[in-house]
Amino acid sequence: MQRLLQGDVGSGKTVVALYALLRAVETGRQGALMAPTETLAEQHFLTLEPLCAQLGVRCVLLTGSVGAKKIRNEIASGVAQIAVGTHALIQRSVEFMDLAVAVVDEQHRFGVEQRQRLFAKAEAPDILVMTATPIPRSLALAIFGDLELSVIDELPPGRQRIKTAVRSSAELEKAYAFMDREIASGAQVYVVYPIIEESEKLNLKPLTTGVETIRKRFPNRRVEMMHGRMSASDKEETMQRFKRGEIDILVSTTVIEVGIDVANASIMLIIDADRFGLSQLHQLRGRVGRGERKSYCILVHDEQAGADSIDRLHVFEATRDGFDVADRDLHLRGPGEFLGTKQSGLPRFRFGNILRDHSLMERARDTAIETIEREGLAPSTTLVESLLGVKIAEAARD
Repeated sequence: MQRLLQGDVGSGKTVVALYALLRAVETGRQGALMAPTETLAEQHFLTLEPLCAQLGVRCVLLTGSVGAKKIRNEIASGVAQIAVGTHALIQRSVEFMDLAVAVVDEQHRFGVEQRQRLFAKAEAPDILVMTATPIPRSLALAIFGDLELSVIDELPPGRQRIKTAVRSSAELEKAYAFMDREIASGAQVYVVYPIIEESEKLNLKPLTTGVETIRKRFPNRRVEMMHGRMSASDKEETMQRFKRGEIDILVSTTVIEVGIDVANASIMLIIDADRFGLSQLHQLRGRVGRGERKSYCILVHDEQAGADSIDRLHVFEATRDGFDVADRDLHLRGPGEFLGTKQSGLPRFRFGNILRDHSLMERARDTAIETIEREGLAPSTTLVESLLGVKIAEAARD
């Protein structure tokens, strides 16, 4: 297996991963699940370990802060049948007895080399990479031409519907008053800013100024901030305090975008929302609506924001499905930032257009893989993408 599994936030990807890992255990071999942050790795472990324990399967956690020699020895000896962890899993000191299935969660947060180092822990492990960032099928084929594609396109029953509202910065006080009422009834709130500090180049409201504003506006509430420049341990401690209900308002950058699960958090307030992509807004919105409380996502745009930017927010306001959001985002912003070995730049296809040539791309992808298999070549992303580009170019000329 070499498969990309796409599923919206909360759609059940972890259960699918567990089934794959247990198939390895059934045959007397090992499975590994790698996540990009300690918080997410611990959440996966807390989900999987009780289920594994009921089945008599030994599941262990290995991260930078939980990296005991005992755990590494269990993995090397095969006593640990499933290992969940962060980049700690790909350290040289970590050896698997017989790794059969390797799962990578939030794969876009890892570099290609990091993923390959996990896969290199075995001769030919089955590979499952997962993402909660919905990617349109045409784009997924362009980026991950060497992977089969599976999609979970629905949410589990009972998942809360999140009410989304677009507001101008002039209406911010109304949003604050609403937040205060909700906190008084037991809710917790995320407030997201686009940047940490003030910038001369960017006319955006910074987190450092915003957190002081929030503290003055909510003197009786417990307000803390979190951003990417904090140490991993400080971020982890802040997040755990928020989960325990010791923080009412968490003022943050998009560092909370992935892998944060706090059931009691029911309001997401996004400042300068018009400066975010739709897919990123969808990820942020997915941080709420995880518990029983009615949940809200409030998108605040600058009064000077252009009409197109505001219209885009209203499109998002009316859209619930993550794949629909991603497809609209692709059409609005184009594919440039998704393609290439870097995470920016223009598409590498000279003739093909991934928006226009979707069906042609599927045919080209299949032809490329057939060519690799027929010629006995070792499959690699670069080779598949090269062949894919050639086939599209040939078809476009024809």
